[in-house]
Amino acid sequence: MQKIIEQLDAKREAACLGGGQERIDKQHAKGKLTARERIALFLDADSFEEWDMFVEHRCEDFGMAEQKVPGDGVVTGYGTVCGRLVFVFSQDFTVFGGSLSAAHAEKICKIMDHAIKVGAPVVGLNDSGGARIQEGVDALAGYADVFQRNVMASGVIPQISMIMGPCAGGAVYSPAMTDFIFMVKQTSYMFVTGPEVVKTVTHEQVTAEELGGAATHSGRSGVADLAFDNGVEALLMLRRFINFLPSSNREKPPTWPCHDAAERKEKSLDNLIPEDPNKPYDMKELVTKVLDDHDFFELQPDYAANIIIGMGRMQGSTVGIVANQPMVLAGCLDISSSCKAARFVRFCDAFNIPIITFVDVPGFLPGTSQEYGGIIKHGAKLLYAFAEATVPKVTLITRKAYGGAYDVMSSKHLRGDVNFAWPTAEIAVMGPKGAVEIIFRADSGNQELVRQRTEEYSTRFANPFVAGSRGFIDDVIMPHNTRTRICRSLAMLSNKKLENPWRKHGNIPL
Repeated sequence: MQKIIEQLDAKREAACLGGGQERIDKQHAKGKLTARERIALFLDADSFEEWDMFVEHRCEDFGMAEQKVPGDGVVTGYGTVCGRLVFVFSQDFTVFGGSLSAAHAEKICKIMDHAIKVGAPVVGLNDSGGARIQEGVDALAGYADVFQRNVMASGVIPQISMIMGPCAGGAVYSPAMTDFIFMVKQTSYMFVTGPEVVKTVTHEQVTAEELGGAATHSGRSGVADLAFDNGVEALLMLRRFINFLPSSNREKPPTWPCHDAAERKEKSLDNLIPEDPNKPYDMKELVTKVLDDHDFFELQPDYAANIIIGMGRMQGSTVGIVANQPMVLAGCLDISSSCKAARFVRFCDAFNIPIITFVDVPGFLPGTSQEYGGIIKHGAKLLYAFAEATVPKVTLITRKAYGGAYDVMSSKHLRGDVNFAWPTAEIAVMGPKGAVEIIFRADSGNQELVRQRTEEYSTRFANPFVAGSRGFIDDVIMPHNTRTRICRSLAMLSNKKLENPWRKHGNIPL
């Protein structure tokens, strides 16, 4: 018995050391935490239950039989975040560069299978060089097994990827299928092929940071949802973010104690909209002032900034926010913003999170680059997402809601449950000036007549009352009452039941 205990202790010690103290020191020298340090920081203290600490790879080729480390480069198990169950895997770069073997993949698949069964989120702390070359097709098969589980878990449990080191090749496709991707500046990278391969094939000179760094993916490609300054901040913010999410699609979002009164009035909102209809304002001011304690967790703030998405709470319960941003491209919808918002709307709908939409949209962005890039199909993604969603949907039009973009932004016609407008709302096919130039083209030479016609059009259509008279707007509300009216609407909708017709799945315009 004593001998077995000694063997057990030795194996535990070896597993905890990973690739050895020297490699741990190198990890620290790069400003990176080890796999176990990351888990300890992310989960509640003493809550981690580790599985498969003694698993080793089974490769015998290329001298691998003599290179075995208990755990095989990934730490897996479950624990709690603020008392709520979460499954986690953390790849260990000190062991074969975090590369994935068949055994490594089996460990990840095991916790994913259990997470689906019990209904709990899966968080991946990724730090991997990709498939383990020595294992060949076995490593590729392992990746495919993980990919399959990513797909089966999609819309069933939340999946979050935290990229904390260099991830290449197959190591990026699993995160790409998860719901959210977070990165760490200067230490994490994602690319299908690295800088050396790019140089060989296309003769482009590019650094790892330029090709797949956190700034690239959070601001240019839109692959990452957020980028953090360091690993500690990233893990603490991940704890905060996961508290917005339900554990599975079988639950409603979590509700936390709230001391911010639903009846709170925000008088400053009465002056938010400028007198000049062409002058921008910051929609984030409205978003933050309406939410509980002005607390807004924005996602993808540096990508497609003409639309705002993120999580907040109303009366303690999670809501998803989608809002046009007049400060960027006048709030127009384009290819990037449509895709960004559509994916977020579908996530909220999958996990029973009510959606609040703030609308100030003059239309879709014109131009050849948009048309050649497929704005018709990409814009339809957002239309599809809002139309398909069955969760409570509350919409507020603050100023412009023109053309097809009015329809797309969670309008009453797409089963919006409660649709409000401020007195400053303008709901029409297009702006008064453009409309007059088309309707009264023959009078274009008479500036005074054009001015009169524009004024007539504004009086007739540039207001919320025509839409209100049709029942497309449920009420015109004062800006300072916005929080109260939305809170009441969400309370009324708390037991909403709506089902789409049975189908295997829809065919969203990808």
